[in-house]
Amino acid sequence: MQDTVAVALITSLSTLAAAALTGLVGALSTRRQLAHQLTVARQESVERRATRRDDLRRDAYVGFLSACDQAYRQLDRRWLEAGGSEPVPGYDEAYAAMRALDEAYNLVLLEGPAEVDSVARSVLTSLTVEYADQRRLRDEPGDANAPLRDRHRERWLTAIGVRTSRRISFVDAVRPVLDPDA
Repeated sequence: MQDTVAVALITSLSTLAAAALTGLVGALSTRRQLAHQLTVARQESVERRATRRDDLRRDAYVGFLSACDQAYRQLDRRWLEAGGSEPVPGYDEAYAAMRALDEAYNLVLLEGPAEVDSVARSVLTSLTVEYADQRRLRDEPGDANAPLRDRHRERWLTAIGVRTSRRISFVDAVRPVLDPDA
């Protein structure tokens, strides 16, 4: 009888040990799978944040370039208008375009990086200087019926050149930010 009890005891203990070992292996395997899933989820989250940041940056940069185009159009219009003592018809539109450019610059400032912000600031500064030059040149003596472009051709050509170089500098600064692998 004692042999039967001993065999039963050994059998039950080995069954319990096997069950415990199976449970331990299963728990370790589940832990490893959960750790892997957590790592994958974190990587996906990082990738989603990076994609969102890139999309926000692209939108800010495109918005800035669009605002530049609008400001360029208004400044061109002012170069082509005749001066005189009466208010220039495009004055309010040019000021509004400059304000819109300021707002677009604020988004670029927030999205960064610093290299792009610096170049965007130089674009904004050059347009502000051109805008101020137009106001000052308009009041200078000369043929009030002639457009500013004709009265100050060298200034006009210089302004166009500055616009072009600043815009190219901005695009050159933005490209590596939007596509670092290129």
